[in-house]
Amino acid sequence: MRAVIQRVGSASVTIENYLSASIHKGLLILLGIEDADTSEDIEWLCAKIARLRIFNDDEGIMNLSVMDISGELMVVSQFTLHASTKKGNRPSWIKAAKPESAVPVYEKFIQKLEVETGLKVRTGEFGAMMQVSLVNDGPVTIIIDTKNRE
Repeated sequence: MRAVIQRVGSASVTIENYLSASIHKGLLILLGIEDADTSEDIEWLCAKIARLRIFNDDEGIMNLSVMDISGELMVVSQFTLHASTKKGNRPSWIKAAKPESAVPVYEKFIQKLEVETGLKVRTGEFGAMMQVSLVNDGPVTIIIDTKNRE
């Protein structure tokens, strides 16, 4: 499971010219799911995201979590995070989970993140063609891969 976590001033998802979801100050999480992902990956990643201290305190130091600031959360599925560019110039997504296995993992991830943070999670629509807009605050962007826990 891979996540690109962006600290945002605002973010939104538009599908077919319809504003599907939006948030203000908080985290936009782009989530890529692969077949090897388990409940343990969900648990670990949700706990890590909930407690990431990447918001500034009163002294301007990144010392607060999204929970500390009562921020907002948005999760957008993005299978392209598992692009393999090893051969040639056309990426392969062979590691990305197919929808029938990815959707339940995506839904469990969202549920767990809500439990972990106590915050409502807004989402895109799994498998839809989406336009994601964001104002990256900082910019602060963090990439986490549950198979490479640093």
